[in-house]
Amino acid sequence: MSYYKTIDGKQYDGTIIELAEKLTAGQGDGRISMADAEKLYAAVKDGDTYTDIEKDTMAYIREKFKWTDEADEWFRSEVRKWAATK
Repeated sequence: MSYYKTIDGKQYDGTIIELAEKLTAGQGDGRISMADAEKLYAAVKDGDTYTDIEKDTMAYIREKFKWTDEADEWFRSEVRKWAATK
């Protein structure tokens, strides 16, 4: 798979989208759980910079995938804390 994935003319991080798809495919109720959110967070942090493409990718994932309330709140909080240090 290409590192970037173009959807409706916009570039996203294909690796992170693929991870979200794998984490929710045929699993439980199809929502992103806390364990899934931790894996997505690790994938976002891999380059030590929260890039614009990663921001757009996570906005896309937050819109297109269902999250548990706990996972959504945790993920947003962790990204805010981490991004504030950059």
